[in-house]
Amino acid sequence: MVFTLDPTGRDIHAEAAELRARGRLTRVGLPGGVTAWSVGGLADLKRLLGDPRLSKDPRRHWKAWQDGEIPDDWPLHLWVSVRNMFTAYGDEHRRLRALVSKAFTPRRVEDLRPWVQRIADDLLDGLDAGPEVADLREGFAYPLPIEVICRLFGVPDDVRPGLRRAVDIIFDTTVAPEVALANQQALYAMLHGLVEAKRRRPGDDLADGLIAARDEDGSRLTEQELVDTLILVLAAGHETTVNLLDHAIAALLTHPEQRRRVEAGEVRWVDVVEETLRWQAPVAHLPLRYAVEDVAVDGTVIRAGEAVLAGYAAAGRDPEHHGPTAAEFDPGRADKTHLAFGFGAHYCLGAPLARLEAEIALKGLFERFPGMVLAEGELRPLPSFISNGHVALPVRLRG
Repeated sequence: MVFTLDPTGRDIHAEAAELRARGRLTRVGLPGGVTAWSVGGLADLKRLLGDPRLSKDPRRHWKAWQDGEIPDDWPLHLWVSVRNMFTAYGDEHRRLRALVSKAFTPRRVEDLRPWVQRIADDLLDGLDAGPEVADLREGFAYPLPIEVICRLFGVPDDVRPGLRRAVDIIFDTTVAPEVALANQQALYAMLHGLVEAKRRRPGDDLADGLIAARDEDGSRLTEQELVDTLILVLAAGHETTVNLLDHAIAALLTHPEQRRRVEAGEVRWVDVVEETLRWQAPVAHLPLRYAVEDVAVDGTVIRAGEAVLAGYAAAGRDPEHHGPTAAEFDPGRADKTHLAFGFGAHYCLGAPLARLEAEIALKGLFERFPGMVLAEGELRPLPSFISNGHVALPVRLRG
């Protein structure tokens, strides 16, 4: 029997527990009647993410796509239709990843530390000068990573509000098909316009580098691959970090003993970041992978051409790996194994940058506002089974 995922993402961990109770592989229903195999066990998911028999290219390996069963207005269409390293397989994936990877090496990212620190300090100054109650998702967790990624790729200020709206809709799994299709068209128009503007007035940011690679040697990057790569880095380049910061702040404000340990220096900020990634993976489910050939998991067979949905949030709290305390937030735990940034060939290139941003931002925030507490009101989850964060994170900055 197919288990239909809640598109509102109202309680992803309760849902993950129910999927776990049904078995190591479970058929799940996605918006639009599309089905996939859900995998949420840490060991199983890690093995499948590293298995070359699972592809991310729907054109080559997803039977439903090849048979024309996925309409253009499917709400998750953009997640699988883009042509970039996210949806590429084999040699194509290696070619596209190589064009972006040099921008996100650990050394290049570490060189950004002073720059990220200045952005964080400016945001903290703004909070300090503002009202006593602040929404830290809107006023801190969101603007920090979007400012970093938009500066890196030269996105002008006037383009950013439209980009934000488009990305929010991409991650919203409750949107109507017509809204998803219109958003996809608007996003492409926006980024094609950005590329043309940069061609008229070239600069020296990372987007200009990709455009130069396209224009100087079209065999390395098609026009669609160029634009779709910008979609990937601009969307994935901030959403996961927003949710990481959001959940880390909320976790420390709701776990006073763990917060005390951090502030006393008993637990490092890097431990807070890794435990948050495990406890609340910023991306709960990631669409999609496809079986290149039959793949068996514990006697259940994923048939060639069938889709697989990676359950990152479930894997982080897998009791088979983390034991009876899997659901507890404890940055001091010895084993904080998670798959929040994926695994294998598609491991997230932006992971070092996300970690750097989070460590700088969290340390600065809690040092600046040591009396900070949550404001009254329930924290509501984003309307998504993909993006795992809160609609807002209201706090009293000085208690």
